[in-house]
Amino acid sequence: MDRQDAELLGDARARLDAPLAAELEQHLSDLRAFVHLRLGRALRTKEESQDLVQSVCREVLAELPRHEPQGGSFRDWLLRAAENKIRDRWRYWQRERRDSAREIALDGSSGGAADQLFDLFTPSRHAASREDLTRLEQAFCRLPADHREVIVLARLRGWTHARIAERMGRTELATRTLLSRALARLAIAMET
Repeated sequence: MDRQDAELLGDARARLDAPLAAELEQHLSDLRAFVHLRLGRALRTKEESQDLVQSVCREVLAELPRHEPQGGSFRDWLLRAAENKIRDRWRYWQRERRDSAREIALDGSSGGAADQLFDLFTPSRHAASREDLTRLEQAFCRLPADHREVIVLARLRGWTHARIAERMGRTELATRTLLSRALARLAIAMET
């Protein structure tokens, strides 16, 4: 856990009871991965994924005292807040009409969320892992929209196939088949 995460979780522990702070901590890595993948290349040139993660966490912490559970899990609520934050930032940058194609990443890397995962590795492993992550992001971005959606819903959000089927307007069998094909296509795209 880096200093920013420790500070964020310290805030959570101070404002919440221990179980809620522990639940936030439990879902922090999922939130990072979700934001990093959903951010997209164009928005990643303008926003750091770690900054968005912290912003989402702070907003969720601020809303917790007023939050009324509506049938979803805390994790779903957290990821939905992240999705809304990303959408809001995308709209902001679209309104500004800035050309993201001419910009480069703020630190020259692929993004902030996964970077902390590799700090324990040797420099060569760190470089190889970063290359793998970049290839995964590029391959993921080349997938059709329905393939990206089913992977995010099944693997990052952890939804059941029944829930995915309802969201995507398909049968459970169709979503299972779609997920299988999407993962196979992602694996093939990683090789090229």
